[in-house]
Amino acid sequence: MQFDDQADLDTSQVQDRRGMSGGKVAVGGGVVGLIGLLLALLLGVDPNTLGLSGGGGGSAGPTTASEVQTTCKTGADANQRQDCRIVGVVNSVQNYWAGEFNRRGVNYSPAQTVLFTGRVSTACGPATSAVGPFYCPADQTAYFDLGFFNELHTRFGARGGPFAEAYVVAHEYGHHIQNLTGTMDRVGRDRQGANSASVKLELQADCYAGVWAYNATRTPQASTGRPLITSLTDADIAQGLDAAAAVGDDRIQQQATGRVNPETWTHGSAAQRQQWFNTGYRTGDMAQCNTFG
Repeated sequence: MQFDDQADLDTSQVQDRRGMSGGKVAVGGGVVGLIGLLLALLLGVDPNTLGLSGGGGGSAGPTTASEVQTTCKTGADANQRQDCRIVGVVNSVQNYWAGEFNRRGVNYSPAQTVLFTGRVSTACGPATSAVGPFYCPADQTAYFDLGFFNELHTRFGARGGPFAEAYVVAHEYGHHIQNLTGTMDRVGRDRQGANSASVKLELQADCYAGVWAYNATRTPQASTGRPLITSLTDADIAQGLDAAAAVGDDRIQQQATGRVNPETWTHGSAAQRQQWFNTGYRTGDMAQCNTFG
């Protein structure tokens, strides 16, 4: 994955709260148990709805001296630094979805991204890094502890790489699209099981990530007239597919307990996650992502 070296990055879309205290957090084995935690670890929607956080935390404000604001200026920085790469992916994802919504005659409401360390306060309640990346619909913000991307490789066996990270970011922004379109409201209490609304929601977010990937090198920036991401190779897409498989419910359950129980699935199997990312990537069309059909 290569960014346009000359392109400007928009750091206003990313709050850098790394190193800040997020307040008290109610999360862990006493709340959800080992299996529940593992199943909710990866690419979740909202830690509050998953029962991982306690109480309302409120959304803390951005740092006054953000590292990404001072260091992430151009696409060249995104090609060199992980945090700047996340900024670049966020910029690309939002640029695509803003254009797609506009094409459909709908206003796009941008989401924020928060980078944090350890724990964070959100409008969905406080959460720890153990939750993994998540999107909070109450404040329309995606939250990432960058240490997760190392765990994606070391703990869950994904090969990792820049596009594996981009896939995770695009998946969380898929939840933002679901929030804007009202799809997220369809989950209700149907949160577990291979055919549950929760699984369908997660697979659709995978599909939306694939839709963005298809369009990433085709969507020009208004400032330059050129795409922010200039190239995606087959090897990049393979990184994304590998990451999608690594966070399949069956893979996580097999690793944690040696057994697979589809009745407790919340995100879908490894094969399903790859299938729906591929559907989005092959077609580039969000209309093909009807996992609820």
